[in-house]
Amino acid sequence: MADPIYLDHNASTPVLPRVRDVAARALAEGFGNPSAEHVYGRRARAFVSRAREQVAALLGCDADEVVFTGSGTEANNLAIRGFALAHAAAGPLTVLTSVIEHPAVAEPVRALGRAGQARFVRVATGASGRVDAAAFERSLADATAGPVLVTLMLAQNETGVLQPVAEIAPLARARGAVIHTDAAQAVGKVAVDVRALGVDMLSVAGHKLYAPKGVGALYVRRGTALAPPILGAGHERGLRPGTENVSGIAALGEACAVALEDLEREASRQQALRDRLEALLAAGGFIVHGLDAPRLPNTSNGRFPSVRGSNLLAAVPEISCTTGSACHAGEEHASEALLAMGLDPEDALGAVRITLGRGTTEAEVERAASLLLAAAKRLSG
Repeated sequence: MADPIYLDHNASTPVLPRVRDVAARALAEGFGNPSAEHVYGRRARAFVSRAREQVAALLGCDADEVVFTGSGTEANNLAIRGFALAHAAAGPLTVLTSVIEHPAVAEPVRALGRAGQARFVRVATGASGRVDAAAFERSLADATAGPVLVTLMLAQNETGVLQPVAEIAPLARARGAVIHTDAAQAVGKVAVDVRALGVDMLSVAGHKLYAPKGVGALYVRRGTALAPPILGAGHERGLRPGTENVSGIAALGEACAVALEDLEREASRQQALRDRLEALLAAGGFIVHGLDAPRLPNTSNGRFPSVRGSNLLAAVPEISCTTGSACHAGEEHASEALLAMGLDPEDALGAVRITLGRGTTEAEVERAASLLLAAAKRLSG
Protein backbone atom coordinates (compact mmCIF):
# COMPACT_ATOMS: atom_id res chain seq x y z
CA MET A 1 0.00 0.00 0.00
CA ALA A 2 1.33 3.42 -0.94
CA ASP A 3 2.14 5.93 1.77
CA PRO A 4 -0.48 8.64 2.39
CA ILE A 5 -0.04 12.07 0.83
CA TYR A 6 1.94 14.06 3.38
CA LEU A 7 0.29 17.43 4.04
CA ASP A 8 1.49 18.11 7.58
CA HIS A 9 4.66 20.13 6.98
CA ASN A 10 3.90 22.62 9.79
CA ALA A 11 4.18 19.70 12.21
CA SER A 12 7.47 18.41 10.82
CA THR A 13 9.31 18.28 7.53
CA PRO A 14 11.23 15.45 5.84
CA VAL A 15 15.00 15.88 6.00
CA LEU A 16 16.29 16.92 2.58
CA PRO A 17 18.81 14.56 0.92
CA ARG A 18 21.42 17.31 0.79
CA VAL A 19 20.89 17.98 4.49
CA ARG A 20 21.15 14.28 5.32
CA ASP A 21 24.45 14.11 3.47
CA VAL A 22 25.92 16.95 5.51
CA ALA A 23 24.66 15.41 8.76
CA ALA A 24 26.21 12.06 7.83
CA ARG A 25 29.54 13.72 7.02
CA ALA A 26 29.46 15.55 10.34
CA LEU A 27 28.79 12.27 12.17
CA ALA A 28 31.72 10.63 10.45
CA GLU A 29 34.23 13.48 10.55
CA GLY A 30 33.05 15.71 13.39
CA PHE A 31 32.97 13.20 16.24
CA GLY A 32 35.51 15.14 18.27
CA ASN A 33 34.55 17.60 20.99
CA PRO A 34 34.30 21.07 19.40
CA SER A 35 35.90 22.57 22.51
CA ALA A 36 39.08 20.50 22.08
CA GLU A 37 42.14 22.06 20.48
CA HIS A 38 43.40 18.94 18.70
CA VAL A 39 42.63 18.16 15.06
CA TYR A 40 39.46 16.21 15.84
CA GLY A 41 38.08 19.07 17.90
CA ARG A 42 38.95 21.56 15.18
CA ARG A 43 37.13 19.44 12.59
CA ALA A 44 33.99 19.34 14.72
CA ARG A 45 34.27 23.07 15.44
CA ALA A 46 34.52 23.79 11.72
CA PHE A 47 31.13 22.14 11.12
CA VAL A 48 29.57 24.23 13.89
CA SER A 49 31.18 27.45 12.67
CA ARG A 50 30.04 26.90 9.09
CA ALA A 51 26.50 26.21 10.26
CA ARG A 52 26.49 29.35 12.39
CA GLU A 53 27.39 31.39 9.30
CA GLN A 54 24.65 29.68 7.27
CA VAL A 55 21.96 30.33 9.87
CA ALA A 56 23.11 33.93 10.21
CA ALA A 57 22.97 34.43 6.43
CA LEU A 58 19.33 33.31 6.34
CA LEU A 59 18.34 35.50 9.30
CA GLY A 60 20.33 38.58 8.28
CA CYS A 61 22.44 38.74 11.44
CA ASP A 62 26.05 38.23 12.47
CA ALA A 63 27.26 34.71 13.16
CA ASP A 64 28.18 35.47 16.76
CA GLU A 65 24.54 36.39 17.42
CA VAL A 66 23.39 32.79 16.75
CA VAL A 67 23.09 30.45 19.74
CA PHE A 68 22.43 26.77 19.00
CA THR A 69 19.87 24.90 21.13
CA GLY A 70 18.29 21.46 21.23
CA SER A 71 14.95 22.62 19.77
CA GLY A 72 12.72 25.58 19.03
CA THR A 73 11.07 25.02 22.41
CA GLU A 74 14.43 25.33 24.14
CA ALA A 75 15.18 28.48 22.16
CA ASN A 76 11.90 30.02 23.37
CA ASN A 77 12.63 29.04 26.96
CA LEU A 78 16.12 30.50 26.74
CA ALA A 79 14.69 33.77 25.45
CA ILE A 80 11.86 34.07 28.00
CA ARG A 81 13.30 32.48 31.12
CA GLY A 82 16.78 33.76 30.32
CA PHE A 83 15.43 37.32 30.17
CA ALA A 84 13.61 36.88 33.49
CA LEU A 85 16.74 35.50 35.17
CA ALA A 86 18.91 38.31 33.83
CA HIS A 87 16.48 40.97 35.10
CA ALA A 88 15.38 39.34 38.36
CA ALA A 89 16.87 42.11 40.49
CA ALA A 90 15.70 44.99 38.30
CA GLY A 91 12.15 45.39 39.62
CA PRO A 92 8.78 43.93 38.63
CA LEU A 93 8.93 42.16 35.26
CA THR A 94 6.14 42.47 32.68
CA VAL A 95 5.69 40.05 29.77
CA LEU A 96 3.39 41.03 26.92
CA THR A 97 2.32 38.20 24.65
CA SER A 98 -0.70 37.08 22.63
CA VAL A 99 -3.53 34.58 23.09
CA ILE A 100 -2.40 32.56 20.04
CA GLU A 101 1.13 31.58 21.06
CA HIS A 102 2.46 28.03 20.80
CA PRO A 103 2.76 26.27 24.19
CA ALA A 104 6.55 26.62 23.85
CA VAL A 105 6.00 30.32 24.57
CA ALA A 106 2.72 30.29 26.49
CA GLU A 107 3.86 27.79 29.13
CA PRO A 108 7.15 29.50 30.11
CA VAL A 109 5.24 32.79 30.38
CA ARG A 110 2.55 31.19 32.57
CA ALA A 111 5.24 29.58 34.72
CA LEU A 112 6.82 32.98 35.40
CA GLY A 113 3.40 34.25 36.45
CA ARG A 114 2.70 31.31 38.75
CA ALA A 115 6.10 31.74 40.40
CA GLY A 116 5.44 35.43 41.01
CA GLN A 117 8.39 36.36 38.80
CA ALA A 118 6.38 38.34 36.25
CA ARG A 119 3.08 39.93 35.46
CA PHE A 120 1.90 38.89 32.03
CA VAL A 121 -0.69 40.24 29.62
CA ARG A 122 -2.10 38.23 26.70
CA VAL A 123 -3.25 40.46 23.84
CA ALA A 124 -6.26 39.28 21.82
CA THR A 125 -6.61 38.82 18.07
CA GLY A 126 -9.28 39.98 15.70
CA ALA A 127 -11.48 37.74 13.56
CA SER A 128 -8.67 37.50 11.00
CA GLY A 129 -6.37 35.78 13.51
CA ARG A 130 -3.94 38.69 13.49
CA VAL A 131 -3.20 40.63 16.66
CA ASP A 132 -3.78 44.37 16.75
CA ALA A 133 -0.60 46.45 17.02
CA ALA A 134 -2.59 49.21 18.72
CA ALA A 135 -3.62 46.77 21.47
CA PHE A 136 0.04 45.96 22.08
CA GLU A 137 0.80 49.68 22.19
CA ARG A 138 -1.87 50.20 24.86
CA SER A 139 -0.49 47.30 26.89
CA LEU A 140 3.01 48.75 26.60
CA ALA A 141 1.73 52.08 27.90
CA ASP A 142 0.16 50.29 30.89
CA ALA A 143 3.32 48.32 31.72
CA THR A 144 4.98 48.90 35.06
CA ALA A 145 8.28 50.72 35.44
CA GLY A 146 10.29 47.49 35.51
CA PRO A 147 11.77 45.48 32.62
CA VAL A 148 9.36 44.54 29.82
CA LEU A 149 9.58 41.58 27.44
CA VAL A 150 7.35 41.37 24.38
CA THR A 151 7.05 37.90 22.85
CA LEU A 152 4.88 37.51 19.74
CA MET A 153 5.07 34.67 17.21
CA LEU A 154 5.89 35.57 13.62
CA ALA A 155 3.51 33.06 12.00
CA GLN A 156 0.67 31.25 13.77
CA ASN A 157 1.33 27.53 13.52
CA GLU A 158 -2.31 26.47 12.95
CA THR A 159 -3.70 29.19 10.68
CA GLY A 160 -0.45 30.39 9.14
CA VAL A 161 -1.49 34.01 9.77
CA LEU A 162 1.53 36.31 9.84
CA GLN A 163 1.69 38.60 12.86
CA PRO A 164 2.66 42.31 12.86
CA VAL A 165 6.01 41.85 14.60
CA ALA A 166 7.71 44.55 12.52
CA GLU A 167 4.96 47.03 13.48
CA ILE A 168 5.17 46.23 17.18
CA ALA A 169 8.98 46.19 17.46
CA PRO A 170 9.47 49.98 17.28
CA LEU A 171 6.66 50.46 19.81
CA ALA A 172 8.45 48.05 22.13
CA ARG A 173 11.78 49.78 21.62
CA ALA A 174 10.22 53.18 22.36
CA ARG A 175 9.10 51.77 25.72
CA GLY A 176 12.56 50.29 26.35
CA ALA A 177 11.23 46.77 26.04
CA VAL A 178 13.02 43.76 24.60
CA ILE A 179 11.16 41.92 21.83
CA HIS A 180 11.30 38.21 21.03
CA THR A 181 9.54 36.32 18.25
CA ASP A 182 8.97 32.60 17.89
CA ALA A 183 9.67 32.24 14.17
CA ALA A 184 9.68 28.43 14.07
CA GLN A 185 6.91 28.29 11.47
CA ALA A 186 8.13 31.23 9.40
CA VAL A 187 11.85 30.58 8.87
CA GLY A 188 12.39 28.82 5.56
CA LYS A 189 8.88 29.62 4.30
CA VAL A 190 9.00 33.41 4.06
CA ALA A 191 11.82 35.93 4.18
CA VAL A 192 12.90 36.52 7.79
CA ASP A 193 15.38 39.33 8.45
CA VAL A 194 15.99 40.15 12.09
CA ARG A 195 17.15 43.69 11.30
CA ALA A 196 14.07 44.46 9.22
CA LEU A 197 11.82 42.97 11.90
CA GLY A 198 13.57 44.97 14.61
CA VAL A 199 13.61 42.08 17.09
CA ASP A 200 16.12 41.39 19.83
CA MET A 201 15.62 37.61 19.86
CA LEU A 202 14.21 35.10 17.36
CA SER A 203 13.68 31.34 17.70
CA VAL A 204 14.28 28.71 15.01
CA ALA A 205 13.29 25.01 15.00
CA GLY A 206 15.29 22.71 12.72
CA HIS A 207 12.60 20.17 11.92
CA LYS A 208 10.27 22.88 10.60
CA LEU A 209 12.65 23.65 7.72
CA TYR A 210 13.91 20.25 6.53
CA ALA A 211 16.58 19.64 9.16
CA PRO A 212 16.35 16.85 11.78
CA LYS A 213 14.47 17.05 15.05
CA GLY A 214 16.49 17.88 18.13
CA VAL A 215 18.22 21.05 16.96
CA GLY A 216 17.24 24.71 17.03
CA ALA A 217 18.72 28.17 17.32
CA LEU A 218 18.11 31.48 19.01
CA TYR A 219 19.17 34.78 17.50
CA VAL A 220 20.27 37.08 20.32
CA ARG A 221 21.01 40.65 19.31
CA ARG A 222 24.40 41.74 20.53
CA GLY A 223 24.01 43.47 23.90
CA THR A 224 20.76 41.74 24.89
CA ALA A 225 20.99 40.62 28.52
CA LEU A 226 20.20 36.92 29.12
CA ALA A 227 21.14 34.45 31.83
CA PRO A 228 21.32 30.69 31.14
CA PRO A 229 18.39 28.69 32.58
CA ILE A 230 20.55 25.55 32.29
CA LEU A 231 23.87 25.62 34.13
CA GLY A 232 27.09 23.98 33.06
CA ALA A 233 30.18 24.85 31.06
CA GLY A 234 30.50 27.95 28.91
CA HIS A 235 29.29 26.67 25.54
CA GLU A 236 27.40 28.97 23.13
CA ARG A 237 28.56 32.26 24.66
CA GLY A 238 27.74 30.84 28.10
CA LEU A 239 24.02 30.75 27.27
CA ARG A 240 23.52 27.07 26.41
CA PRO A 241 25.87 24.65 28.17
CA GLY A 242 26.36 21.14 26.82
CA THR A 243 28.60 19.73 24.13
CA GLU A 244 27.22 20.75 20.76
CA ASN A 245 25.12 18.38 18.63
CA VAL A 246 27.55 18.71 15.73
CA SER A 247 25.63 16.67 13.15
CA GLY A 248 22.29 18.30 13.98
CA ILE A 249 23.82 21.77 13.90
CA ALA A 250 25.54 21.06 10.57
CA ALA A 251 22.21 19.84 9.18
CA LEU A 252 20.38 22.96 10.38
CA GLY A 253 22.99 25.14 8.72
CA GLU A 254 22.65 23.31 5.42
CA ALA A 255 18.85 23.51 5.59
CA CYS A 256 19.15 27.27 6.04
CA ALA A 257 21.49 27.44 3.03
CA VAL A 258 18.95 25.56 0.90
CA ALA A 259 16.17 27.90 2.01
CA LEU A 260 18.22 30.98 1.17
CA GLU A 261 18.93 29.74 -2.36
CA ASP A 262 15.33 29.47 -3.56
CA LEU A 263 13.10 30.98 -0.87
CA GLU A 264 11.04 33.29 -3.08
CA ARG A 265 10.61 30.77 -5.90
CA GLU A 266 9.58 27.92 -3.60
CA ALA A 267 7.23 30.12 -1.61
CA SER A 268 5.50 31.20 -4.83
CA ARG A 269 5.19 27.59 -5.98
CA GLN A 270 3.66 26.44 -2.71
CA GLN A 271 1.30 29.40 -2.53
CA ALA A 272 0.01 28.63 -6.03
CA LEU A 273 -0.64 25.02 -4.97
CA ARG A 274 -2.29 26.16 -1.73
CA ASP A 275 -4.56 28.55 -3.63
CA ARG A 276 -5.46 25.80 -6.08
CA LEU A 277 -6.32 23.46 -3.21
CA GLU A 278 -8.57 26.06 -1.57
CA ALA A 279 -10.28 26.82 -4.87
CA LEU A 280 -11.07 23.13 -5.36
CA LEU A 281 -12.30 22.68 -1.79
CA ALA A 282 -14.52 25.74 -2.09
CA ALA A 283 -16.82 23.67 -4.30
CA GLY A 284 -17.76 21.73 -1.16
CA GLY A 285 -18.26 24.85 0.96
CA PHE A 286 -14.82 24.83 2.57
CA ILE A 287 -14.37 27.94 4.76
CA VAL A 288 -10.80 29.17 5.13
CA HIS A 289 -9.79 30.60 8.51
CA GLY A 290 -7.62 33.72 8.30
CA LEU A 291 -8.35 34.20 4.61
CA ASP A 292 -8.32 37.99 4.86
CA ALA A 293 -4.95 38.17 6.62
CA PRO A 294 -1.43 37.63 5.25
CA ARG A 295 -0.59 33.95 5.65
CA LEU A 296 2.26 31.53 5.19
CA PRO A 297 2.28 30.42 1.55
CA ASN A 298 1.95 26.73 2.42
CA THR A 299 -0.80 26.80 5.04
CA SER A 300 -4.56 26.32 4.78
CA ASN A 301 -6.74 26.01 7.85
CA GLY A 302 -10.47 25.64 7.33
CA ARG A 303 -13.62 23.60 7.72
CA PHE A 304 -16.55 22.09 5.89
CA PRO A 305 -19.86 23.14 7.53
CA SER A 306 -21.35 20.52 9.86
CA VAL A 307 -18.35 18.18 9.53
CA ARG A 308 -16.04 17.56 12.49
CA GLY A 309 -12.37 17.70 11.51
CA SER A 310 -11.41 14.49 13.29
CA ASN A 311 -14.18 12.58 11.48
CA LEU A 312 -13.12 14.02 8.14
CA LEU A 313 -9.50 12.97 8.52
CA ALA A 314 -10.49 9.53 9.79
CA ALA A 315 -12.46 9.11 6.56
CA VAL A 316 -9.45 9.89 4.36
CA PRO A 317 -6.52 7.69 5.49
CA GLU A 318 -4.90 8.43 2.12
CA ILE A 319 -3.96 11.90 3.47
CA SER A 320 -1.79 12.81 6.46
CA CYS A 321 -2.72 16.16 8.01
CA THR A 322 -4.12 17.37 11.33
CA THR A 323 -7.07 19.03 13.01
CA GLY A 324 -6.87 22.18 15.09
CA SER A 325 -8.19 20.43 18.19
CA ALA A 326 -6.46 18.72 21.08
CA CYS A 327 -7.57 15.38 22.48
CA HIS A 328 -7.14 14.52 26.15
CA ALA A 329 -8.62 11.39 27.76
CA GLY A 330 -10.81 10.85 24.72
CA GLU A 331 -12.32 14.34 24.82
CA GLU A 332 -11.73 16.86 22.03
CA HIS A 333 -11.03 20.49 22.83
CA ALA A 334 -11.29 23.24 20.24
CA SER A 335 -8.17 25.17 19.21
CA GLU A 336 -7.53 28.24 21.36
CA ALA A 337 -6.27 30.08 18.30
CA LEU A 338 -9.55 29.53 16.45
CA LEU A 339 -11.67 30.38 19.49
CA ALA A 340 -9.68 33.62 19.79
CA MET A 341 -10.79 34.44 16.24
CA GLY A 342 -14.40 34.27 17.41
CA LEU A 343 -15.32 30.83 16.07
CA ASP A 344 -18.03 28.89 17.83
CA PRO A 345 -16.50 25.86 19.63
CA GLU A 346 -18.35 23.43 17.37
CA ASP A 347 -17.15 25.24 14.25
CA ALA A 348 -13.60 25.26 15.64
CA LEU A 349 -13.82 21.48 16.07
CA GLY A 350 -14.48 21.26 12.34
CA ALA A 351 -11.08 22.67 11.45
CA VAL A 352 -8.39 20.82 9.53
CA ARG A 353 -4.89 22.14 8.91
CA ILE A 354 -3.39 21.30 5.52
CA THR A 355 0.22 22.32 5.09
CA LEU A 356 2.22 21.84 1.91
CA GLY A 357 5.96 21.44 1.49
CA ARG A 358 8.87 21.24 -0.91
CA GLY A 359 7.87 17.77 -2.07
CA THR A 360 4.19 18.51 -2.61
CA THR A 361 3.07 18.15 -6.24
CA GLU A 362 0.11 19.44 -8.19
CA ALA A 363 -1.11 15.86 -8.65
CA GLU A 364 -1.10 15.35 -4.89
CA VAL A 365 -3.07 18.54 -4.34
CA GLU A 366 -5.68 17.48 -6.92
CA ARG A 367 -5.95 14.02 -5.37
CA ALA A 368 -6.20 15.35 -1.83
CA ALA A 369 -8.94 17.80 -2.81
CA SER A 370 -10.94 15.05 -4.49
CA LEU A 371 -10.69 12.77 -1.45
CA LEU A 372 -11.59 15.51 1.03
CA LEU A 373 -14.57 16.68 -1.02
CA ALA A 374 -15.93 13.16 -1.32
CA ALA A 375 -15.51 12.48 2.40
CA ALA A 376 -17.10 15.80 3.38
CA LYS A 377 -20.08 15.05 1.16
CA ARG A 378 -20.57 11.65 2.77
CA LEU A 379 -20.24 12.95 6.31
CA SER A 380 -22.57 15.92 5.81
CA GLY A 381 -25.28 13.59 4.52
